[in-house]
Amino acid sequence: MRVDVFTLFPELVDGFARGSLLGRARTESRIDLRVRDLRAEAHGAHRSVDDSPFGGGAGMVLMAEPLFDAVEAVQRTEGLPRPLFLLSPGGQRFDQAKAQELASFDEGFSLLCGRYEGVDQRVADHLVDGELSVGDVVLSGGEVAALVILEAVARLVPGVLGNAESAEDESFADGLLEYPQYTRPSTFRGWVVPDVLLSGDHGRVARWRRAKALARTQERRPDLIEARGGLSDEETKLLTELAEPD
Repeated sequence: MRVDVFTLFPELVDGFARGSLLGRARTESRIDLRVRDLRAEAHGAHRSVDDSPFGGGAGMVLMAEPLFDAVEAVQRTEGLPRPLFLLSPGGQRFDQAKAQELASFDEGFSLLCGRYEGVDQRVADHLVDGELSVGDVVLSGGEVAALVILEAVARLVPGVLGNAESAEDESFADGLLEYPQYTRPSTFRGWVVPDVLLSGDHGRVARWRRAKALARTQERRPDLIEARGGLSDEETKLLTELAEPD
């Protein structure tokens, strides 16, 4: 999968993406990440890419011309994986379902990092294919958002995770938060691991984990339960059966 990221600070994106999961995915050629400098096609001695907004107001706005030029230069010389998404607070909310959708794009996708007070609206209207937001927060730029998206999508690309089942059991994979996890020692400062996890009975473990995922989601993120259409009769029965303390 190829992913192009357009940014004013390519070293921020490239530096992070050289390590850990993303770094290994790049080394193994599972992800072809190409970080693009938005100033590459800017004109003038200072290669300016921003200007004050029409109508007045604080801050600076990224100009349309250098952004169009940067994207179109790549399109002409190397081709550009589409869709191209602008990262902005007003975009579609990025979630696990969107990460799975992006991971399914065999030809990849591209990201355009906003900065300052935003971008000229003509970029949003005529250059990109959509907008993404990583949450209801305002960041100084889209670089952190791009890294969130890259990390979330990369772990869904086949072969990136050492154990394919890891992505299937994680939070949001089935519209639920993940169940609690434990490891050695079985007793720590008087706190013990639930007996069911030490039983060796895979069926009981699976039922316990499912119940805990449902209960945790119902308690912490009832909106996720609502989005799933509520609890099924089977899920309600499972919660009732396993409601006793661990």
